[in-house]
Amino acid sequence: MSDSATRYELPPAGITLLGYVVRRMHKTQWLTSVPALIAENKSSDALAQVAMYAVTSSTSFGRAYYQPQFNSTGAEISEADPMTGAMVIAKLVSTSPHYLITYTATMSNGDVFSGSEEITGTTVGLRGLGMPAPSKFNFKSGNYSTDLTGILTSELALSLIGRTRIRAYGFLNFNDNSGNTGKLTIDRNNKIDLEVNGRKLQATHAFRVQGQSA
Repeated sequence: MSDSATRYELPPAGITLLGYVVRRMHKTQWLTSVPALIAENKSSDALAQVAMYAVTSSTSFGRAYYQPQFNSTGAEISEADPMTGAMVIAKLVSTSPHYLITYTATMSNGDVFSGSEEITGTTVGLRGLGMPAPSKFNFKSGNYSTDLTGILTSELALSLIGRTRIRAYGFLNFNDNSGNTGKLTIDRNNKIDLEVNGRKLQATHAFRVQGQSA
């Protein structure tokens, strides 16, 4: 994985935690095909696209240039995705007993992806410092809606040469109001296994880095 993704998420000028979350969510191009898929009665494919956005917008892979500055409780930051114009807003709801962050991404056509993650603490292991985050997401496009839940853990992998890297692992379970169900896992190598209605799908990262191939 190129470091261009995390360089965008962690720009040289510095950024806050909420700013980082907003930048991390600037992958909304995953959602642009959903209305057409729904119109073509391909709701299972639409669900897969939403699931891919949920996992890629919640994780980072690349060099951890620095630790973002902390925001105060109640702070809110917004910034449009430069690729799609979708407005992304993140808010720090609380810091105790856990960090609770909520966010929305509103597409130009009115479709809305919303969610929350609760960073429950830091674990120390042989592979690095882990920050598990139970997460919930919802997406609505007209009468179509999805729900996704799971645990996605961000991990800082320390390096002897001083180049700490950030990665993630975890899972999501999801369903929509068209009767489709699915599950997804992501590992530390950024390999995603995606299944909808018992059928394994090929998961690509076509839009992972600001519309560029990873």
